[in-house]
Amino acid sequence: MATKREAYLSLSAMLRAREPRLLNGERAQRMLDAASFEEAAKLLTDCGYGDMSQMNANEIEAALTQRRSQILEELDRLLPDKAIADLFRMKYDTHNAKVLLKAEAMGTEGGALYSRSGRIPPEKLTAAYNEGRYSELPELFGKALEEAKNTLARTANPQLSDFILDRALYQEMLAAAETVGNPFLTGYVRLQIDSSNLKSLVRTMRMRKDADFLREVLIPGGSVDVDRLSAAGDAEGISALFAHSPLEQAAARGAEALSGGGMTAFERACDNAVNGYLRQAKLVSYGPEAPVAYVAAVENEITAVRMILTGRLAGIAPDTIRERLRELYA
Repeated sequence: MATKREAYLSLSAMLRAREPRLLNGERAQRMLDAASFEEAAKLLTDCGYGDMSQMNANEIEAALTQRRSQILEELDRLLPDKAIADLFRMKYDTHNAKVLLKAEAMGTEGGALYSRSGRIPPEKLTAAYNEGRYSELPELFGKALEEAKNTLARTANPQLSDFILDRALYQEMLAAAETVGNPFLTGYVRLQIDSSNLKSLVRTMRMRKDADFLREVLIPGGSVDVDRLSAAGDAEGISALFAHSPLEQAAARGAEALSGGGMTAFERACDNAVNGYLRQAKLVSYGPEAPVAYVAAVENEITAVRMILTGRLAGIAPDTIRERLRELYA
């Protein structure tokens, strides 16, 4: 049986060999500049995708979902630390929990809205929820789902339930990262928490919501303490909190958004800061860094492909799509 070191050496080499086929900025620009949707879709075959040039929006979504599922299933088999694959699956469990809660509130079924990329099959999640068998679910997630259900029943406010599930998601992700014991992975999760909190802080200030609302949406566990975020006060305070950090430029964009600027450039800067962090993995020869960066890169790629293809299919101007695209890993 291979040691963990040997497993990471082999896996890292395999993923490094795949990285050149990832969608990069140049390929994305060619897709945007293509004369038609069909030509844009055909360019993706260079990245290992099947021909999607004759697909509609639903078929494109199904193809992208299948690609993500295949990669996660492969890494489930190959990763020495299963917690890494689980870390990337957790957000889909949270998505399914939100669908479940909203479906119950509206008296409908979640149906096709459920994702199969999570740790828990939607059928098992639905049964546990309906029968109150939360102990059958991962501990933090199960407790959060029960609390979210009770909160929704008490307040009829789905947003409050979403806040509960989001906090639990990042708690689970951070716990999984700490289980692996890799500083790069832990830093990645903490940066995601910081990015989420920065977005929440700017949105809350723009909406002129009170301190109680802000405390509901902020997530503990980032590099900037929740109490310091709550006391930021204004644009200058936000900039000071994130000075000399990966989110420094994003915070400056957030300050502009508070002065009447648009949110698109700000949110893009937040996401680009996280993507920029991932590129540090290229400097590490082997270890958890390579699969973490690769899975995150694939997820970012899928988001970009979806945005470009569905946008081109709908006739959205390439420049409009371009300004919303995030930086890519490759």
